[in-house]
Amino acid sequence: MPDVFADLVGQDEAVVVLRRAADSAAALLRASAAPVTRVAGPAAGAASGDSYDELDALAEEFDVEPAAGPTGVTAEPGGPAEAGGPGAGMTHAWIFTGPPGSGRSVAARAFAAALQCRHGTGCGECPGCHTTLAGTHADVRLVVPEGLSIGVGEMRALVLRAASTPSGGRWQVVIISDADRLTEAAGNALLKAIEEPPPRTVFLLCAPSTHPDDVSVTIRSRCRIVALRQPPAGAVADVLVRRDGIAPDVAEWAAAAAQGHVGRARRLARDPEARQRRDAVLAVPRRLTGVGAAFDAASALIEAAEAEAAASVAEIDEAERAALQTALGAGGTGRGAAGAMRGAAGQLKDLEKRQKSRATRAQRDALDRALVDLAGFYRDALASALRAPVAPVHSDTAAMAEAGARKWDADGALRRLEAVLECRAAIEANVKPRIAVEAMMLSLWKG
Repeated sequence: MPDVFADLVGQDEAVVVLRRAADSAAALLRASAAPVTRVAGPAAGAASGDSYDELDALAEEFDVEPAAGPTGVTAEPGGPAEAGGPGAGMTHAWIFTGPPGSGRSVAARAFAAALQCRHGTGCGECPGCHTTLAGTHADVRLVVPEGLSIGVGEMRALVLRAASTPSGGRWQVVIISDADRLTEAAGNALLKAIEEPPPRTVFLLCAPSTHPDDVSVTIRSRCRIVALRQPPAGAVADVLVRRDGIAPDVAEWAAAAAQGHVGRARRLARDPEARQRRDAVLAVPRRLTGVGAAFDAASALIEAAEAEAAASVAEIDEAERAALQTALGAGGTGRGAAGAMRGAAGQLKDLEKRQKSRATRAQRDALDRALVDLAGFYRDALASALRAPVAPVHSDTAAMAEAGARKWDADGALRRLEAVLECRAAIEANVKPRIAVEAMMLSLWKG
């Protein structure tokens, strides 16, 4: 059976760093198993000869001299980790950065599994590896924002739970997917925990970059950074063939069309509806024949994103609502059942608010995937206009991209590509999606 890092595609340098860190963590646990004599410790008045856990000493030194060496070390070839220096050790806080699809959350979960591995290697076979990868390990908490942000209340509750002793005797691991969505107050709550980490607690943060807009400078300065890259299309195709049994030609096409995003490539290869949505997006350049057509194309793109988002969350929403109503006594015939349901309006309203936020996030994610496909088309047109020796992203629309290149020339293709990228940035900055997409469509039409 493959080890826990097998699904981390095209990230060989990062895997080396994480393996060494997991080995260092296992060595710390082995060393702590033997009692040592306390010479000096944090507890005033402790009797000489008391049992002293070496991990407690490690926790005391996290902020002063962490085992991973200077904070903010980037895991790059030739760096401290590569050279086997102090950066090859373990520390209590990590940031995984990289473009969408690079495998930030996959890397964080694989590292968490290696930390919980009975053998300390991430074997992929022991209960610690299995339960961590399945999301059922009692000492691994995964935070995935369902709405537009992660609030302070959720973060405080998480930090409080993370301060408990690991039930399995190894590590408490907190994985925060999309840490760039932390509110300012939530970031401050997390910072406090990272500054004064509980013994045997490890924080794993995933973010697109270490820019202050994504991760605050103070949090970044206390974490070790593992920089991931966009996996090459060949590596993505190989994993689709090996793990998912997809035909090689389909895997190659999907890997190129997904631009290195493993999850997106899998959906394109296996889901006919995903391919239909992509085809509709790539038909947009042909539809832009005037102002009216531009607005029609914008409406179609927005409505398609809304429909995709609604379909993706409908089942979850219904299950949550049914579970809450059952917990509040819905359908009961007891004496206080009717009164309990009348008093449950506030809780149902809170649930609807959370579900609405999740739907908004799902809609924006669906729209962003469409914009990435559209940007890939104009990138192909630009490459064709410049006669660049690179393979097209969308091989099935290469002829249309070449025709566009002849019509627009390189400057026109570049302006259109920039319009798509500006639309993505505007939506990320909370501009109304419809307004941003309509402005983009007009720019694509005018050139």
